[in-house]
Amino acid sequence: MTLRTPDDVQLRALMVSYQAGSLTAFDELYALLEPPIRHFLRRRIPEAELARDLVQDTFLQLHRARHTFDPAYPAMPWVIAIARHVWLMHERTRRRRPRPTVDVETIGASVRAEADGYADRADVRAALSGLTAERRKPLVWHHMIGLSFRDIAAKLGIREDAAKLRSSRGMAELRKRLGGKGPGKEDCS
Repeated sequence: MTLRTPDDVQLRALMVSYQAGSLTAFDELYALLEPPIRHFLRRRIPEAELARDLVQDTFLQLHRARHTFDPAYPAMPWVIAIARHVWLMHERTRRRRPRPTVDVETIGASVRAEADGYADRADVRAALSGLTAERRKPLVWHHMIGLSFRDIAAKLGIREDAAKLRSSRGMAELRKRLGGKGPGKEDCS
């Protein structure tokens, strides 16, 4: 596949029209610039879906910075510099985002010592594995690992009250699976 670089004279003219408010110019710019931007990002990011997202972020940043474009200079280096900035910001964010040290799906669920009176540990583990991941994760993260509902909500990309609700429903289902042998509500906070 040969990637054609768009004509710089045409790009500069379109950028000037876009700076003046022409949406048609933006549509043409998008058609011309999307392939080279996507190619630039795909060389750095193996996931196609993520690369598509970053292409969109690049156009958003291009829109925000359109007033800084100087038609006396070539357009492609300016555009690729924006794409590079978007990629670098993604990389910085990715490196700073904490990675879970334990996979919740494979965690050997520890059981409180007083739980011996409620049910056999194997029964608790079996009951936990029977819960949907949507309910099991908040339940395990809050009651066994000790994360706050705010942290759980951030990890799952949901609201804090949704994390509480999922954990609560997971606990209710866990009690039901254990035949009512689990701890009471006052023991689970």
